Amino acid sequence: MPATYDPATPISHWDSGMWSRVLAASGTLNPFTDDPFTEAMLAGLGGGIGFMIFTFEYKDITTASVVTRFHPGPYVENLLARSGASVAIAQTSSAKLARARLDAALETGVPAVVRVVRGQLPWVAEDPLADMDSLDIAVVARDGETYLVDDGGGHLERISAVALAAARGSRKADKYWQAHVEPGVGTVLTREVLRESIAQTADALLATSAPPGIPPGYSKNFGIAGMRSWARWLADTSSKRGWARVFGDPDRAAAGLGMLHGQLAGRRFSGPGALRPLYADFLQEVGATAYGGSGVETSTLDDAAVQYRQLAAHWDDLTALVGAAGEPDFVPMANAVEVIADLEAEAARTLQKS
Repeated sequence: MPATYDPATPISHWDSGMWSRVLAASGTLNPFTDDPFTEAMLAGLGGGIGFMIFTFEYKDITTASVVTRFHPGPYVENLLARSGASVAIAQTSSAKLARARLDAALETGVPAVVRVVRGQLPWVAEDPLADMDSLDIAVVARDGETYLVDDGGGHLERISAVALAAARGSRKADKYWQAHVEPGVGTVLTREVLRESIAQTADALLATSAPPGIPPGYSKNFGIAGMRSWARWLADTSSKRGWARVFGDPDRAAAGLGMLHGQLAGRRFSGPGALRPLYADFLQEVGATAYGGSGVETSTLDDAAVQYRQLAAHWDDLTALVGAAGEPDFVPMANAVEVIADLEAEAARTLQKS
């Protein structure tokens, strides 16, 4: 295992945390500190925090999905482009070519990142709902006919070339996708890039229209407007959109709320405090490094950081309500989301001033 790659470093969110490990192993440095990028900085460059809520009714189950990071925008693409890392991205339909590319990348001594269906990894149980989305994992090294990979379990897993190819080729949209950090520099990280990142976060949270690429009718599912929609649906006991009816069946409620709680409490779609503490770390790091630790901009960023740290407790309390045992009580959930939406709006308006 390369000495510079540590699969056990604490992280708040998988994508930003995994890429902080990969960029550190590649020698990519933050130009403001000349140190490896922190997870917080990469998370902020990715677009930081956000919100999305959806329910879908199927024949045998009703799902509930939530994302609390910047979404559906290009989170990983943002953090890579803005960091200044030179990253080569390739995709092919050929398993043979994909393996050759992976081996060539690993020969440089820098981990590569590939996309897999997680349930197809030999040590993971299949989950049809979770496996609808691909997961990026780091391939750290090749050892004969096996590879050492980091999938977020806190240690490196060994996987055969055949099994890795099967996991990489299981989803057509991401079939044999690979990213690898190469020598050189991409877009240089500047104060303006940081301002652009913060503005994107604030604008997405406060938007009243749907995100790019999303049909206009779904605008009510995103950002702070999405939080307010969710509060209404939680409190609604009569219409077909109300969660009292959507999850009126106990089995559907158990499955839907269980899925929702897993996403809020996990690190794939969310993270501790809905990732608000991580974003607060980003804001304070920007103020202390790029802005020199003083001035109006730094003060505004510090104010916003305080607001997001306070929001974390509200999000954690909501996560506990969603995951509470027994029949779901949507009234306290609705009240909690209403409070969160108001506080989120205040914090986002502070961001807009920075």
